[in-house]
Amino acid sequence: MIVVTGGTKGIGKAIIEKFASNGHNIVTCSRTKSQLVTINSEIETKYKTSLHYLEVDLSERRDIEMFANFIRSLDEPVEALINNVGFYIGGQLHSEDEGILEEMMKANVYSAYYLTRGLVEDMIARKQGHIFNICSVASIKVFPNGGSYSVSKFALYGMTKLFREELKEYNIKVTAVLPGATFTSSWDENEVNPDRIVKPTDVAEAIFSAFSLSPNAVIEEMIIRPQLGDL
Repeated sequence: MIVVTGGTKGIGKAIIEKFASNGHNIVTCSRTKSQLVTINSEIETKYKTSLHYLEVDLSERRDIEMFANFIRSLDEPVEALINNVGFYIGGQLHSEDEGILEEMMKANVYSAYYLTRGLVEDMIARKQGHIFNICSVASIKVFPNGGSYSVSKFALYGMTKLFREELKEYNIKVTAVLPGATFTSSWDENEVNPDRIVKPTDVAEAIFSAFSLSPNAVIEEMIIRPQLGDL
């Protein structure tokens, strides 16, 4: 079973499509039930696989616990956990609105932290599993108007490295995924040529390829940039 947070659009949806097309059952979540119902219908109609879902807000600790409990209730081993939930608000640290840092950290970092902790015990017991954290090139490079988004993505990247060191002795793989500009809803208000930036399907293909390696190897991190470089 593959767990993909924030799976109703963008990178998350592309990941679900890729894994489902290869016969994997999926669990996902979103804050919008109508979108979950739609993707459930699309995936289960198109592929011979199951897509379970729960309407939750993973920026809230209680909802993270609800989602972890829901996943465990399905009584199916988690082969991969893909922490994809997150959002972007541009700004500068010295002038952005009060509370932006807290919002960014809860959605972009704490969601992955607490959900991983909620599911990793079973992975440790089985000595099997793969955790992917969707970071960003903003995890390693400062961009203008990155603000608290960059802070959160730097934190997520560092946390991913720590999980990698802690969990490798249990045969659990951990991969940091660092996409550059990718054609998702974050770009809805920008007039950008879709051919200039990364496609969500490219990220999904890279993740599936890393997941498909033998137990002897792990891709610790992957940077996926537009062919012509960052915007």
